Amino acid sequence: MSGERSLVPSTAQLIDAPPPVLMPYQQRWIADPSPFKLMEKGRRTGITWAEASDNVLIAAADKAAGGQNVYYIGTDKEMTEEYIDACAMWCRVFNQAASEIAEGIWEEDADGDKNANISTFTIRFPHSGHKIVALASRPRKLRGRQGVLVGDEGAFQDSLKELIDAAMAFLIWGGKVRIVSTHFGADNAFNELVQDVRSGNRRGSVHRVTFQEAVADGLYQRVCIRTRKPYSAAAEAEWVKGIYAYYAEGSAEELDCIPSKSSGVYLTSALIESRMSESTPLVRGRWPDEFALLPEPERRAHIEQWCEQELAPVLSLLDSGNSHYMGQDFGRVSDLTSINIGEEGSDLNIRVKLAVELSNCPFTQQEQILWYILDRVPRFRSGAMDASGNGASLAEKTADKYGHQRIDQVKLSESFYLLNFPPFKKAFEDGSFRDLPQDSQVRDDYRAIRTVRGVPKLPSVKTQKGDGQKLTRHGDSAISGLMLHYASRREVVDISGVRTSGRMRESYAIADFMGDT
Repeated sequence: MSGERSLVPSTAQLIDAPPPVLMPYQQRWIADPSPFKLMEKGRRTGITWAEASDNVLIAAADKAAGGQNVYYIGTDKEMTEEYIDACAMWCRVFNQAASEIAEGIWEEDADGDKNANISTFTIRFPHSGHKIVALASRPRKLRGRQGVLVGDEGAFQDSLKELIDAAMAFLIWGGKVRIVSTHFGADNAFNELVQDVRSGNRRGSVHRVTFQEAVADGLYQRVCIRTRKPYSAAAEAEWVKGIYAYYAEGSAEELDCIPSKSSGVYLTSALIESRMSESTPLVRGRWPDEFALLPEPERRAHIEQWCEQELAPVLSLLDSGNSHYMGQDFGRVSDLTSINIGEEGSDLNIRVKLAVELSNCPFTQQEQILWYILDRVPRFRSGAMDASGNGASLAEKTADKYGHQRIDQVKLSESFYLLNFPPFKKAFEDGSFRDLPQDSQVRDDYRAIRTVRGVPKLPSVKTQKGDGQKLTRHGDSAISGLMLHYASRREVVDISGVRTSGRMRESYAIADFMGDT
């Protein structure tokens, strides 16, 4: 580091000879030829400004000289305007002939989503035939394009994972990808990406510049030049002290590149993984679209066989001496249906004993599978089912069959989350809810829970792809787990270990209504 600090100009140099336009850490960033590189940085250290200089040279160059189109993705319109203004400034500095900045609209997606229309800013270079296009975050707009991709403030993008998925295609045809960001929590996708590259799990390079390192490389001197103020070491120290005072408790993350323990993430990865067990069965059923077109008796026979093969062996191992509970989150076309069965042991802890995920499963067959499970769960005390939207019908029919006191039909809402997520989190922390199936997609479902304006909930965007299928996950198993925990806390009658089905179940529904236990 001492060698780098020797490059910082003295006060005399600031007066007599301006320092290099780019500071050492900016130069190192631009000089790195890696196709995929990341920059974790402190606030206002000028990385985007430096990146703009490189982008102008790339877009202005002929194809034979390595010239390409450049696509910049910011988080909002103001950020894209600031970037494109920096590019225009560098065009003048480099004396590169370019068209005026053109503001336009990137047309709707092929699926006709008119809400996908977004503003763009474009600079064209007639000599090279290349362009720089800046737009607000919309990763799907990048598919099918080639060139250099710059993702700014990656930790704050709506979907960094989707952005990276789209960006990787750039590398196939000789493009480049640069992701720049301050941190936004240890569990944020940007920090995970940084750790993946550092660990060697993903090829690329990582740069890091803290606010203090930027100051050591001459940041405050540049501020003095820009504001026409005299430089002194004492003034620099006072300025740095003031900046840290502004950021207060957030300075470690915002200035020193130290990700906070949580970025609104409700359950940390470490906590979730500590509550997983490799012995908990996770049964996944996926059916093609054609399955729904078969005659219902044929579908029923197929599902009966599937249940006997996949579920019966697990259900037979449940302890008939312990009470059991059920939580369900409903999905039909794009989302999963997730069912969790939990057992209450002698220590009163809830352990997940079976997790089931159903993909593209017809309504009638979901009913068949759920009832197959509940008919074989010993000492089934209570269940909570997602009664929002299309799930309402199955929840109501299940309550009719097994008892309206026993099956709670839950309309998922912020008030429900606000009341029930805190005790759920406490159960995670003290270990009274445990033994989730050891699975990365299940982990990511739980990790998707965020605190939004004080309310723990899932983001409105889909959280992850589902095993390469067309469906997307939306925290399904996390909601199912929440429902299981909620069901275990409800005040319900004990059925004293009786294992029944059919007419006996219907009699319980009548008894519930009449108050006869």
